[in-house]
Amino acid sequence: MHPTSPRPTFSAAKITPSALDLIGNTPLLALDRVHPGPGRLLAKAEFMQPGGSVKDRAARAIILAAREDGRLAPGAPVVEMTSGNMGAGLAVACAALGHPLVVAMSSGNSPQRARMLEALGAEVVLVPQVDGAPGHVTGADVNAAADAARRIAAERGGFYVDQFHAPDGARAHAETTGPEIWEQSSGRVDAWVAAVGTGATFLGVAAALRAHNPRVLCAAVEPEGCQPLAGLPVTKPRHLIQGTSYGSVPPHWSDGVMDLSIPVTDREVDRWRRALATQEGLHVGYSAAANVAAAAALLRSGRLAAAATAVTVLCDTGLKY
Repeated sequence: MHPTSPRPTFSAAKITPSALDLIGNTPLLALDRVHPGPGRLLAKAEFMQPGGSVKDRAARAIILAAREDGRLAPGAPVVEMTSGNMGAGLAVACAALGHPLVVAMSSGNSPQRARMLEALGAEVVLVPQVDGAPGHVTGADVNAAADAARRIAAERGGFYVDQFHAPDGARAHAETTGPEIWEQSSGRVDAWVAAVGTGATFLGVAAALRAHNPRVLCAAVEPEGCQPLAGLPVTKPRHLIQGTSYGSVPPHWSDGVMDLSIPVTDREVDRWRRALATQEGLHVGYSAAANVAAAAALLRSGRLAAAATAVTVLCDTGLKY
């Protein structure tokens, strides 16, 4: 088309303005093949977001809030520490809104995550591990990456996202993910089960569901040997579940929301990840597998009624590993 020609007109209802508008409204899937009973296991398909994970929601909310209140000027750089998923969500938002993005990431995270970020235009700074190993990122590794991100933000005059302290992440899930789950399930939610990184997904969805039904049981998922939310000493800081369970209670954790912590082993996570792929056709990451393993264990435990419904989240796509 000639550059001076007018743009063709379409029905506005059928056009999505940008990638930002692809975030949210993900399907709620029944996992009846991997869990035929007791009860029913449903999972929010967050891997279908444009950045490939549940973190897209928080990334969009944080960036839009910072632009609105003036913390982030038009065209200014954005800087963050990430295990990969928040970085991808930020890369989507920054590309759509015209901000350069710099992310500091532990070298122990999967290289596929770094490649995806670079493909989306982000500058990736890999930070050497402190006490972890490839595929096993510890709290100390995350702290080192966070220190690097803060230094970069100060040096470049960038907006430091600081996802662990940003209230907009939990708010995004309270205003979108939780209400979507309630509507999609027709209000039939007996339990909410999710792994905890920043805590935004767990806390935000829990708040939304309990606003409708205060009796919804809320269970956090933690790797066996790394259960600070359960009040246990950390004996195994290295585990498979990248992006969650860093061996400490997240800064904006709210006491009283969690009813129980459900431990999962690396072996269980690996087995459930294969089962989701081969029985459900869902190639998802380790945190998604951990969530499903824990939700299935809760439904089998007898703590819920035989016909109960447990809802969890498929955090990200397996293509990042």
